[in-house]
Amino acid sequence: MSDYILLNKANWDQRAVLHATSRGYDAAAFVADPQHLSEVVRFDLPRLGDISGLRGVHLQCHIGTDTLSLSRLGAQMCGLDFSPQSIAEARSLAERCGTPLEWLESDVYDADQVLEPGAFDLVYTGIGALCWLPSIERWARVVASLLKPGGRLFIREGHPMMWAIDEEREDTLHVDLPYFERAEPLVWECDTTYVESPDTLTATVTHIWNHGLGEIITALLSHGMEITALEEHQSLPWNALPGRMSQHADGEWRLDEAPWRLPLSYTLQAIKR
Repeated sequence: MSDYILLNKANWDQRAVLHATSRGYDAAAFVADPQHLSEVVRFDLPRLGDISGLRGVHLQCHIGTDTLSLSRLGAQMCGLDFSPQSIAEARSLAERCGTPLEWLESDVYDADQVLEPGAFDLVYTGIGALCWLPSIERWARVVASLLKPGGRLFIREGHPMMWAIDEEREDTLHVDLPYFERAEPLVWECDTTYVESPDTLTATVTHIWNHGLGEIITALLSHGMEITALEEHQSLPWNALPGRMSQHADGEWRLDEAPWRLPLSYTLQAIKR
């Protein structure tokens, strides 16, 4: 197993514990209200359309709040993640909600080895997932492999321009990080996570990669996918640029000044030809 997987898995195992009890993920609301949906899925309801009866897989599902939300919209969902603690938290939440879902522990690049290729109507990837993968081409291959002909990829993700902004420069939007995919990772060391928590992490080192929007689209096209929708957004669901953003009533964070300067996230859809 490569160093980046070992480091990132240790970090996400610890995050999963903190996130499962955080206000940001609000697991209690899922248990209390069988109609409750994650803010991430709720944001994209107009774009998702009717997914009732579709067989879907959520790649890099973390603790399963988006997976559970898609299930509540009628899809037959499976969640996959490389972090065993994330899968344990996802399974626990689904059981407390009385919702039988399939959960699999696997690296995303091996998803078509543990799931039936060509068996899914929907592949879903939630926000903040692709930056943990070194190769967008390998990801696109897996997506295409899992989908039936005519099946759909649905992804909302942080915009690569947003990932290229130096988050520590609160005085300006300073482009100082890679926009395009590079072989070498960005190495971060941080003992906190992106939701409020009284606890800190001891597995503090992570490796991440950016992927340009053109690189993502080209990778999907090269594996027989057809892009059917692409929408860029001026918001995203976490405080990615501290000191320069505020949270609005819909749970989304937006730039305080001139939000038209920077795309923060995007929603992309594609079908398998």
